[in-house]
Amino acid sequence: MDNPLPPAEELVLIDRELIQLDARRHFLLSRRAWLLGAQAPQAWGAPARPPVPVQGAEASAPGAQNVLLVLGAVLLAVAALAFTLVSWGSLGIAGRSAVLAVVTAAALGAPVALLRRGLRSTAEAVGAVGLLLTVLDAYALYAVGMPEVDGTAYAAAAAAVLAAGWAGYGRSLPALRIPVPAALLTAQLPLPLAALAAGAAGLDMAWALLGTAALDAALALLRPGRWTRWAGAAGSVAGGAALLTGLVESAAAESTGAALAPSVRLAAVAALALVVAWRASGMRAAFATAGALAAVAALGGPVRPELSPSWAAVAYLVVALPLVGALRVSALPEPVRRGLALAGAGVAVLQAVASVAWVATVLVDRLRVLEEVWSVTTPAPATADGSGFAAPVSLLLTAGAAWWLVRVLPGRPEPGVVAVVLGWAALFTAPVVLEAAPGAVFAAQLAVTLATGLLALRSTTTAGADAPAKAAATAAAAGGSPTGGSPTGAGTAPVGDGNPAGAGTAAVGDGSLAGAGTVPVAGTAPAARRGLVGVAAGVCALVGALSVSVAALDGRLATFGVLGLLGAACAAGAAYRPAPEWARAGAAALAVGYAALLAVALGALLERPVAWWAPPVLVVPAAVAALGPRLGVVRVPAEVAAAASGLLAVALATGDAPVLALVLALAGVVCAAAAVRPERRSAAGWPAGVLFLAATWVRLAASEVTVPEAYTLPVTAAALAVGFLRRRRDPLAGSWTAYGPGLAATLLPSTLAVWGDPHWLRPLLLGTAALGVTLAGARGRLRAPLLLGGATLTAVALHELTPYVIQVVDALPRWLPPALAGVLLLAVGATYEKRLRDARRLREAIGRLR
Repeated sequence: MDNPLPPAEELVLIDRELIQLDARRHFLLSRRAWLLGAQAPQAWGAPARPPVPVQGAEASAPGAQNVLLVLGAVLLAVAALAFTLVSWGSLGIAGRSAVLAVVTAAALGAPVALLRRGLRSTAEAVGAVGLLLTVLDAYALYAVGMPEVDGTAYAAAAAAVLAAGWAGYGRSLPALRIPVPAALLTAQLPLPLAALAAGAAGLDMAWALLGTAALDAALALLRPGRWTRWAGAAGSVAGGAALLTGLVESAAAESTGAALAPSVRLAAVAALALVVAWRASGMRAAFATAGALAAVAALGGPVRPELSPSWAAVAYLVVALPLVGALRVSALPEPVRRGLALAGAGVAVLQAVASVAWVATVLVDRLRVLEEVWSVTTPAPATADGSGFAAPVSLLLTAGAAWWLVRVLPGRPEPGVVAVVLGWAALFTAPVVLEAAPGAVFAAQLAVTLATGLLALRSTTTAGADAPAKAAATAAAAGGSPTGGSPTGAGTAPVGDGNPAGAGTAAVGDGSLAGAGTVPVAGTAPAARRGLVGVAAGVCALVGALSVSVAALDGRLATFGVLGLLGAACAAGAAYRPAPEWARAGAAALAVGYAALLAVALGALLERPVAWWAPPVLVVPAAVAALGPRLGVVRVPAEVAAAASGLLAVALATGDAPVLALVLALAGVVCAAAAVRPERRSAAGWPAGVLFLAATWVRLAASEVTVPEAYTLPVTAAALAVGFLRRRRDPLAGSWTAYGPGLAATLLPSTLAVWGDPHWLRPLLLGTAALGVTLAGARGRLRAPLLLGGATLTAVALHELTPYVIQVVDALPRWLPPALAGVLLLAVGATYEKRLRDARRLREAIGRLR
């Protein structure tokens, strides 16, 4: 091997291999014994029994050895402690010195002979006892020879001497693993103990910790090897403690003068961490991050006491953001650049989260306008002491840094998304912080919202580009252009990714269409990045539009101006063909929604009753239904928004039954007009029928009609005739389409009227008619007559039996209904499978009907 392992580590590997070989040998011997026993002749009539497997050892030989050695070392340590603390006084000065010297020398010298014989583990145990005896020697020396010396100062000196001695002992016997870590751990105590002995506290203790960390770092950097790991770990702990102490003192400082001393110590911590990050071989990014954070705290600490908390955070941000620029400094090692940038980004993220939380409070505060619409009251400013200015400033700074990262990290979409969101939040809330006039606030926020929406519309992705761009990319992949030549007549359009399906689309702003005559096709990564940026811009535009719309409800002129402008902008965005389909769909839905809100506002302006606001709202879904296929890719979202507008109209009219009947009828007309087109027949036909029936019932109820059959039977007759003709022309037409609306027009309102009619004539006539409809459905195997007639017949029967059931229930004992229910459950449970099979057969039979 080119790089042989140290003897100690190689011995460990050899021991492990031997243990595995012993375990494998034991298993093979056991298996061999069992196989021999299986082949041996068995006694006549006696069944062959496999031998009982021998249990393997639960602990390996080296493991048992280590346990014994540890126990022996612990017992010797306990004996030494007992001797030192209890039996010490029974000996004289000479006896004490002789015993300690002999025992310590024997314990420290025995590992030499043991290592020569190859007993490394035993040497480790005896050496550990020797190290403990040196500690007892130091305590005995203090207790007998120097009782007047300060205990803390003596402990500091003793720790330094012991650390040096243990380090030398470990270097003289490199096969032992305990002395070197023990020396390093003990070396962490002298400086802090000396500082405590000198009465130091706070920042002075931080200097002691920093000095200890510096010594550890020097040892790890100057003497690499087995010392590096332990020294690095110890130095990291000491340096971290110094950093935390400095941060606490800097945060507690009440003036610039008081903050200078913590800043100096933090600067020293930063310098040490950066030196270690520059020279170390591992965890360089972590050390660079810690050093950068200490530097930020050191530079911002003196300014913090003189500023408000919000502006102090901005000061820290100003100091931290330049660290992100370390990504472009090629002179720095890559881990150091990454660590510095991570520290700057971490501070920026914390400040951005706090600022976005403040923006959320501003947006939520606007909801107070809903308590009193059109009251023309100017909302109170977000802050009265000027501290609110800090949030937009920090957001703009962070957004600028994120936008700079877009160029540094071209393959990452996160910086662009962060830049868009934070920039929108800063510009949207800045007019509120500036306490501008309401008109100026509306104008500024509308401009920001429209600009963000335009950014969403201009974003292109591989899935959302328009058809001409897709055609150009496909033609370029095939070696030509959609018009028979290149766009400029000079060449063809190369495909950058080589995707046969046109993995890239014609880039917008990524190259020039003129000049060389080529059409550069964007790769999937830039396209995905632009797509995520566009989605973020669309979400910000949506939130801004909703916020401005709510705020505009404070005044009549603002309501019509803001809603009209946003509605027109959304309509224009929906008609912008180069935009992605998702952006156009969202704009179309918003345009329909704003049109409906304008209709509601118009009704409120005319001071009409709330129920009469509904008919103007129905103009919006009527317009969407009239446009139909001309809406193109935005047809479905526009129709969904139109349906929501229709539900809004019905909700507005619920307070006045006659108006509600009119609105339901008009909504049915709109749905029927939409159902004229074949592609919307199934989607709009059923709602039209339901709306017409509901309008009829509501109108009859509003007119207090007691005999609805006089109005519904003519409708049923006409509808059944139309259905019959439809079935003759189209035998495949379902019974629900042909006969369902006509039968429901009479059966449903008559069923409701039966439950409120105490006489016998209506139930008799309705039951007879329902029976006839059911028999007709069964004979013709038609689902609609069968189910509607059967349901009506069941309802009439229940109505007639209800009084008798009540009488019977009153006459029965109270315990009988629960008992009958229990018996029924037991019976059903006993024949559960058969019941399920019968129910399945019934469902299949109904499913076969037309």
